[in-house]
Amino acid sequence: MSDPAGMFPIASAAGEIGRALSIAFGMLWQILWALILGFALSAMVQAVVSKRMMTRLLPDASPRSLAVAAGLGAASSSCSYASVALARSIFRKGADFTAAMAFEFASTNLVIELGIILALLMGWRFTLGEFVGGPLMIVFVALLFRIFLKPRMVAAARRQADKGLLGSMEGHAAMDMSVTEGGSLWHRITSRKGFTAISHTFVMDWAAVWKDIFGGLLIAGALAAWVPNSFWQGFFLVDHPLLAKIWGPLVGPLVAIVSFVCSIGNVPLAAVLWNGGISFGGVIAFIFADLIILPILNIYRKYYGWRVMLFLLATFYMTMVAAGFVVELLFGGLGLIPTGRRSAKVVEANVSWDYTTVLNIVFLVLAALLLWRFFRTKGLSMLRMMNKPMAEGHDHREAPQVR
Repeated sequence: MSDPAGMFPIASAAGEIGRALSIAFGMLWQILWALILGFALSAMVQAVVSKRMMTRLLPDASPRSLAVAAGLGAASSSCSYASVALARSIFRKGADFTAAMAFEFASTNLVIELGIILALLMGWRFTLGEFVGGPLMIVFVALLFRIFLKPRMVAAARRQADKGLLGSMEGHAAMDMSVTEGGSLWHRITSRKGFTAISHTFVMDWAAVWKDIFGGLLIAGALAAWVPNSFWQGFFLVDHPLLAKIWGPLVGPLVAIVSFVCSIGNVPLAAVLWNGGISFGGVIAFIFADLIILPILNIYRKYYGWRVMLFLLATFYMTMVAAGFVVELLFGGLGLIPTGRRSAKVVEANVSWDYTTVLNIVFLVLAALLLWRFFRTKGLSMLRMMNKPMAEGHDHREAPQVR
């Protein structure tokens, strides 16, 4: 039968696009409640942790300062752009450069929401691998900086940082909505000011990362729908198990660099790569590499200059690869690497009345409540400030006062 209008190719293309979108929506439906829960918990922590304290808590690259940097990073926003901007801000104010970079690693790799999404899409072993590898990266980068980072490079980075050239999410990084007075932690969280701070932080964090989350889902859906597993299996050397374990951590960060997806938006793509055959350590190294994607490398260039940007690229890449190798060896030795059929949740849309639907409804109600509080307390004015530069001498913006 003839097709004079060429409708069959159009219908086929539409069908393939529809399948990719269906997979993206299916993954979103699986993780929606966990995203809301993770951002809500993170907002609660940030509501009682003041950014004003960071500079004086990170005076050097001692183990104590690095541990504090890891803790502060884990309590902050998971937005990679915001964490990079905040690290530059505290470095300009006197924090140690190594400690500032340790903060960056923790804020994108040790946050609550990342662990929850990893567990939901890929399994608890990947969450454990992330939280084992994250501190290892901080140790590795501290060692590399101690060996190769020269004082003149730090001085050049500080001079460049003081020029105040802008990156992304400058305003979001500068905002300080924490509540630091008023009794116990629980009282501060449950007070009217605490509720307002949580709602503002929750919405700001969502506004900072939604493009990465949905971009990652769309890319993951497209790759799952259009790229056959045979391609990934060949690319990740599945037929050569030993080489695959070596190749995975080496190539994982390189795939991340060109994917442009950072923050927790790269987890859906990691699920596709895992099902395609990348090694366990390769997945971990891929997720770690959200701080060396091309847009963020350009921000490093603006913040610290070409030389330091290249230094960060080289040392961060080596750190991510090394952490991937160590996690691969450690988890392999302990028998914690999943075996058998790879079954990360990369599925087409299938909404049914089950626990996922119930949890999505419950947490959507919570999100609606936080949104209501946000709009009732001058949240829109804060939202407009997210990507604007902070004024000199006013690097931390306060949340609006609650009447």
